[in-house]
Amino acid sequence: MTAPQDALLVFQPSGRKGRFPVGTPILDAARELGVYVESVCGGRGICGKCQVSVASGKFAKFGIESSEEGLSPKGFKEERYDQKRGLEPGMRLSCSATLQGDIVIDIPDAFRVAGQTIRKDANTLGMLRDPAIRLCYVELDQPDMHNPLGDGDRLCQAIERQFDISNLHIQHHLKAELQKILRRGNWEVTAAVHLDGSQPEIVALYEGLSDEMSGIAVDIGSTTIAAHLTDLSTGEILASAGVANPQIRFGEDLMSRVSYVMMNERGQDDLNKAVINAVNSLIGQLLDMSGRKRSHLLDCVFVANPVMHHLFLGWDPTEIGQAPFALVQSTPVHVPAHQIGLDLPKGTQTYLLPLIAGHVGADAAAVLLAERPQENEAPTLIVDVGTNAEIALWNGKQLFAASSPTGPAFEGAETSCGQRAAPGAIERIRINRDDLSCRYKVIGTEQWSDEDGFDESVQTTGVTGICGSGIIEIIGEMRLAGILTDDGIIRAPETDAEKAVLVENGRTWSFVVREGTPRLVVTQNDVRAIQLAKAALYAGVKLLMDKADLQTLGEIKLAGAFGSYIDPAYAMLLGLVPDCDVANVRAVGNAAGQGALRALLSRGERRSIEDTAQTVTKIETALEPAFQQHFVDAMGIPNSTDAFPLTRAHFEMDAFVSKTAAPGDKPKRRGRRRERR
Repeated sequence: MTAPQDALLVFQPSGRKGRFPVGTPILDAARELGVYVESVCGGRGICGKCQVSVASGKFAKFGIESSEEGLSPKGFKEERYDQKRGLEPGMRLSCSATLQGDIVIDIPDAFRVAGQTIRKDANTLGMLRDPAIRLCYVELDQPDMHNPLGDGDRLCQAIERQFDISNLHIQHHLKAELQKILRRGNWEVTAAVHLDGSQPEIVALYEGLSDEMSGIAVDIGSTTIAAHLTDLSTGEILASAGVANPQIRFGEDLMSRVSYVMMNERGQDDLNKAVINAVNSLIGQLLDMSGRKRSHLLDCVFVANPVMHHLFLGWDPTEIGQAPFALVQSTPVHVPAHQIGLDLPKGTQTYLLPLIAGHVGADAAAVLLAERPQENEAPTLIVDVGTNAEIALWNGKQLFAASSPTGPAFEGAETSCGQRAAPGAIERIRINRDDLSCRYKVIGTEQWSDEDGFDESVQTTGVTGICGSGIIEIIGEMRLAGILTDDGIIRAPETDAEKAVLVENGRTWSFVVREGTPRLVVTQNDVRAIQLAKAALYAGVKLLMDKADLQTLGEIKLAGAFGSYIDPAYAMLLGLVPDCDVANVRAVGNAAGQGALRALLSRGERRSIEDTAQTVTKIETALEPAFQQHFVDAMGIPNSTDAFPLTRAHFEMDAFVSKTAAPGDKPKRRGRRRERR
């Protein structure tokens, strides 16, 4: 039976509740219920991190009426904090305020450790926050002749006592300066404690009260490196930046880079230094953009495919390039940042997510962490489209994963008119079915090329090439307009008017997208490069569907910076992904980067993906005999054997005929269809 002096306490937005004796500090109750509220000062009313507010009104769901009378009046600690730093109206310090009656307490996002962050534009919505670093402010008694205990020992004891952290260790590099810091701070210091290793460690020490604590999440892709500097206390993304992976000069694809390592004595060092220098440059850029201090950047999370992962850490990737694709280490990596060459304080920690298999990396693990397909009832496919495509499939019972070597064609590297996404690049395109003329939209303007004002809007950038999303659309549009056969052959012109856009190119034909400088032309070799890339990706997907015993999919998610800009309908028209209702295909952004952010902000998320990685069924496409047949079939547009009925209905295409056109055959001319923007 509940004692009459107990009161009901409900925390919002988590909804966690419990009964506690009148007089219980709100902070203590929060910790008992697992509602983690930050408190750098250990509950002494100094840091102000534990602020909460009262939710007033009737709450029928809980059977109580909540008001400020449910809390004790403001005490000395709150009055002192208000005088020194200011306490907003309605805000209370949960370390000072005590429970007096039934009440509902709101924990504002800025002061919540485990909860949702609200920065939608920063892509941290819904992320839990329980970072690997915790700030602990303590005030020590000065040493005297009666207490011979060392300064460092007394510091550890104070933190253990006030913050309930046991078996605490001080990193060796701090001990040389520890006594000076304590004395300069007049025995008032803030210790940064790393909680994600085998033993809690003090990794940084600051004079006085300090509440600045930053971390960085980095996705090292084969083509692009993207980084986010984040406030570990609030989850706010302070700055984001990206840079082209400088390793590209050693090879466009992963195997080219592995070959460079094998064939050059200093190849491994060259590739390692290139990526480390790029990350260091990004870190400096992000710190400049945010105004944050380098000395307070305390935690880093990195995700990458296995080759990038090994090269970043300075490990030899040679074994990954040949069967059985052995990894140096597949489990998570914990290492001080300075030991791998990062220009960061000695106490800064680095965590790399687990690798799933020889060709399925930490980036794939990060995608799984971000998207959680295993929580869906319907079969779900996630494709992270890039130079090395990562594929994950959930069949309702089991997770499968693989990678496919698509190469850099989708990035514009293997097409004559292709380029990376940048202002001036064509990103969307449509072909007029009557005269085969093109209209298009370029990055940097919202106007289409056939709209008034377009020429003025692109005066600065010009029209410079076609990026990945545009390349996919132009191949699809050529197929719809009858310029391409089912198997990807560009036909010859049939009228004099067509000779202006279908031009002879040796023994093949090319399609002129735009006259001018530069002249943009899609050649037969361009089409083949895209066919090879999309066939490799589709073959990997089909292989996973075979293993998962699936014929259809409930949902398809396109991940990655490139995947985010692909029109889902055109992805299916090209045969990049399996046939599906267009409404069930959507872009999910840089899911690998999102997963890295989740791991940066929460230790629990790290444990979650470490467990999930152990359950994934890994498929090595290079070792599967069926991959080659799937690859050959996928060379057709959209496919030579799969009918794609939903896609054909969406684009009002002719019914599927289970026979590809022979080289030189002319495709059936199609009537006019509605144009699509």
